[in-house]
Amino acid sequence: MTVASIHEPVQQELAQVEATIAKVTRSEIPQVQQMLQHVLSAGGKRLRPTVALLAGRFGEHRPEYLVPLAASIELLHTATLVHDDVIDDSDTRRGQPTTNSRHHNASAVMLGDYMFAHAAELICHTESIEVVKLFSRTLLAMAGGELTQDMAAYEYGQDTMQYFHRIAGKTASLFATSAEGGAMVAGASDEWIAALHDYGENLGMTFQIVDDILDFEGDESELGKPTGSDLMAGTLTLPSLLLMQRHPDDNPVKKLFADASNGREHLADAISMIRNTDILEESYKVAKDFRDRAVASLEVLPDTADRAALIDIADHVMERRS
Repeated sequence: MTVASIHEPVQQELAQVEATIAKVTRSEIPQVQQMLQHVLSAGGKRLRPTVALLAGRFGEHRPEYLVPLAASIELLHTATLVHDDVIDDSDTRRGQPTTNSRHHNASAVMLGDYMFAHAAELICHTESIEVVKLFSRTLLAMAGGELTQDMAAYEYGQDTMQYFHRIAGKTASLFATSAEGGAMVAGASDEWIAALHDYGENLGMTFQIVDDILDFEGDESELGKPTGSDLMAGTLTLPSLLLMQRHPDDNPVKKLFADASNGREHLADAISMIRNTDILEESYKVAKDFRDRAVASLEVLPDTADRAALIDIADHVMERRS
């Protein structure tokens, strides 16, 4: 399952989304335009807008509202990545220098805010107060997830339930809004809207868990960032939490958080221990459980090519390598 094949059912509308995003890069200030072009031309799989466009076909198909919704969601997502890179002091993303490494943190933060503002303006083009409210609640959930992650940095007294709660806000909420928002724009029934919300939420959980697995087993050239970068930033994810559960008294994660001066050595030990056990396999099983829940949520929808495309996206999220 390739990214191109996932985009194919909504290719025409996705091109309109890209054109809408491209308009955001136009600025009278040359430096701002350069920064926007750097961030928004970096690519990405556009999974969230694709989900929104597909969900918007379960009801009255209204591309004039779906396109700004999908563009708004992608802008919101990209803005959060810019802010993430500042928080994590990241130098690269998708193999390219981050905004904060090219400029400085203040500029990167303001650029993220600029994109948030554009996303908010675009969401109003849906002409739905309920979708605007959904957008606002999602932004609150995402900010809450980020705050929780930041405040828990280098704290090893965490458990998997706290982890699930954090990624539900940080990542899954935007996937849920993509699917739910598309269905709302289409005027779908309450039952279908709820089903698509559940699909998006579980898809987002799957996406984040696989992302966290790849941080330990992925190839740096494919990931576009160093292996183990989450742990170096003090962020505990499912594989590292499972490692600590198995070795509560003596583990390299605990040593890493306590001794930053030898961080690289402790990180290498943590990656080695996780790779040489069944922890990654166990983590994939958890991701697959969320993937299965996402697919099961779609059973109330009509058996159409659009539903099949949503299932394909869930399969792709499980199989991806970057």
